[in-house]
Amino acid sequence: MQNHIRMGVDIGGTFTDVVLEIDKNQYSAKVLTTYAAPEDAIIDGMHQVCAKAGIAPVQIQQIIHGTTLATNALIERRGAKTALITTEGFRDVIEMRTESRFEQYDLNLQLPEPLLPRQHRFTLKERVDAQGNVLVALDRADVAALADQIVSYGFESIAIGLIHAYLNDGHEQMIRDALAEKLPGVMISLSSEVSPQMREYERFNTTVANAYIKPLMKSYLGRLEGRLADEGAACPIFLMHSGGGIISLESAADFPVRLVESGPAGGAVFAANIAARYGLNKVLSFDMGGTTAKICLIKNQTPKTARVFEVARTYRFKKGSGMPISIPVIDMVEIGAGGGSLAHVDAMRQIRVGPESAGSEPGPACYGRGGERPAVTDADLTLGKLDPDNFAGGSIKLDSEASSKVLTTLGAPLDMDAQTAAFGLAEVVDENMANAARVHAVENGEDLAGYTMIAFGGAAPLHAARLCEKLGIDRLLVPTGAGVGSAIGFLRAPFSFEATRSVYMKLSDFEPQTVQDLLSELETEATGFVRTCDTQAPIRAEYKVYMRYTGQGWEIPISLTAAQAAQPDAATFQALFEADYATLFGRTVAGMDIEITVWAVNATTEAAKAEMLGETPAEKAGAIEGKRALFDPAAGVAVDASLVLRNNLTSGDTVVGPALITEDETTIVVPSSRSAIARPDGTIDITEKRT
Repeated sequence: MQNHIRMGVDIGGTFTDVVLEIDKNQYSAKVLTTYAAPEDAIIDGMHQVCAKAGIAPVQIQQIIHGTTLATNALIERRGAKTALITTEGFRDVIEMRTESRFEQYDLNLQLPEPLLPRQHRFTLKERVDAQGNVLVALDRADVAALADQIVSYGFESIAIGLIHAYLNDGHEQMIRDALAEKLPGVMISLSSEVSPQMREYERFNTTVANAYIKPLMKSYLGRLEGRLADEGAACPIFLMHSGGGIISLESAADFPVRLVESGPAGGAVFAANIAARYGLNKVLSFDMGGTTAKICLIKNQTPKTARVFEVARTYRFKKGSGMPISIPVIDMVEIGAGGGSLAHVDAMRQIRVGPESAGSEPGPACYGRGGERPAVTDADLTLGKLDPDNFAGGSIKLDSEASSKVLTTLGAPLDMDAQTAAFGLAEVVDENMANAARVHAVENGEDLAGYTMIAFGGAAPLHAARLCEKLGIDRLLVPTGAGVGSAIGFLRAPFSFEATRSVYMKLSDFEPQTVQDLLSELETEATGFVRTCDTQAPIRAEYKVYMRYTGQGWEIPISLTAAQAAQPDAATFQALFEADYATLFGRTVAGMDIEITVWAVNATTEAAKAEMLGETPAEKAGAIEGKRALFDPAAGVAVDASLVLRNNLTSGDTVVGPALITEDETTIVVPSSRSAIARPDGTIDITEKRT
């Protein structure tokens, strides 16, 4: 029987993670991300894991890839020179935003700048109404004249977003055809294809973001495919998308905005798989890498999803302070807190950490690659959490003296020595992450006290137990392969695609045939995308409608069964809406009409079922390899921590804190307040000590 060989690849801001899976055996590698040509790190990592597995790249049958390149390009404003063409009178929509103020009482509130300056935004005289009827026809001569006007600007990409184009895309198609004649080398993104939904600010912004990163991502994906083929891995390549599924390389190149948060989405899928294995219905996934930390709520073994995601929140993680992207996405909060996040002392004589990161070039000072500012990894090394001779499996030797030097410089204005400065830095970054988790939980009406944390990413196991102490979470799971968790998550994800459409309809004017036809069209569209990835697997459709009482500003998602979608009726839709509304808000509103604004169908292949695990009795103490001084932040002093090799632990082995459980890709810190037990699947289960 032929082995099934797949490879998962996650490009992060600091490390590129590569996981090779041959049936149930896994081989992994962490390689520093190569910014100038990200594909170089993938090739290096692929050769490392192939050597470990004893196979050649030509034997790899499938590659699943996720990346933060799209997100980082938006955050760092490193996209292509882009133009927006919109309806006359709507040129400034992406700058005016909405009427919401994310900080109501800040008189000096600074709104985030739009991706495109005003001189890169152009208008045409045309108008479609809210029912899709043409009020002012578009003159093709006007489009040709505009194309002549902008040809000298040197735009690489153009976003086209017209009012109500989600109902009638004829004018957008006409503009694309005319521009293609005049500007054949320029990439074009239509709002009716990228995000066919109501609310012009979110739709325009999403289309602009897609156009802004499209040349960068299309070029990268093309180079990656060519390089892999040159190395012998000429197998199909698929991309993880933000909604937690997998799409084809071609779809990813056309709609790169769907790759925003693709890496973190893989991590959420990974955590959901672990949650299913342990029968956990309330999980907080914590993914901390070299550049960012991601926090996601997973209920009933399914990550929480949303239709709008904010990139680069600029004001204390508050909703509204970021750049809204209207795509199906796993809902999470992401902050600039990773191993490479840099620290400084501000004018208030307080230590601040992030969002600026040392990345992989030059990296933290301890990497010895020219970094001259203190990073989180420098603090972790000074506090005893890391072994300088065995970081990243020994591939990177850490310089303790360099860390001590930059931390002494950080602490000098505050009269702190290197260790005290490291303690302060670590506490600040841990509190930043804990606060982000609290805000995310409150926004979703959740109490974290009853949750279990699942930690993964290279830096998360170093900090997760301290976060649990701060958040009052009793149980922490660190699964096997935690250091490369997102890459493993890619291999657990199903092929999926969600098609959405905004068609406004009141229940009092409910048209069953129109609804049936609309959902059928969306199912065909979504299924077609999935078929480009897998021509054989059974595909399951999930139906959702977004409903609200007339006059309300936002909708709630209502799930439909296949039978309800095939035979829609107003009474059923009303009953489903009122049941969910009452669950969320404790009551319904009598006498109010109900309206539907957005329709969605998600087509997905079946994900592999997780095998449930039972309880594991404690059998013996894990073998202690030695001792190391570890600073315990809860006690405020250094303690003697036991050193335990994770590879030597077997099911039922226990480790009592303070301890350090080490492996090639990360280190698990078990503080004095906790104890750990090894589970049959290799997961380390850390709980509060019982008195």
